[in-house]
Amino acid sequence: MVKGVVIGGLAMVVLSAGGVTGYRALTRPAFADVVSAKEVTETVVTPREECQQVPVQKQAPVSDPNRIAGTVLGGVAGGLLGNQVGRGSGKTAATVAGAAAGAYAGNQVQKNMQQKDVVTTTETRCRTVNETTKKLVGYDVTYRYEGKEERVRMSYKPGPQLAMKDGKPVLTPTEVKR
Repeated sequence: MVKGVVIGGLAMVVLSAGGVTGYRALTRPAFADVVSAKEVTETVVTPREECQQVPVQKQAPVSDPNRIAGTVLGGVAGGLLGNQVGRGSGKTAATVAGAAAGAYAGNQVQKNMQQKDVVTTTETRCRTVNETTKKLVGYDVTYRYEGKEERVRMSYKPGPQLAMKDGKPVLTPTEVKR
């Protein structure tokens, strides 16, 4: 009989302790008051290529790179002019000198014309630019539970109250059951 009383007493103590713990768990608040929820962001830099069409001027292709046409035409014109200037035996010297000067001048005139002869084309020019955006990482939530303020990072923004389970905040919206 003494054994029965001792065993019964121990059973009562164990059951009472379990009951008090169960009662505390049942009477614990299911929600905490949210004091603040601040967005947490990070800066994301994404490089991208930006291209545009740009007009470009280049020297036109030269069909007579040695400028023979200008030299010959200048030489003929200079020779004719030199022939008009000279008299007697100086006429030949004036013709030769006029032809030489005219050939040089014709060569230089054609050179200047070729250098100024340009063709405009368009080219695609590209450069890399960095695009900066803000990415939401989560929310730093301050809440008050059983008289104490705590802070936790959450993936979603809670409302005015935060669901609690076993004295801890529910961090994912799928765990919230009302």
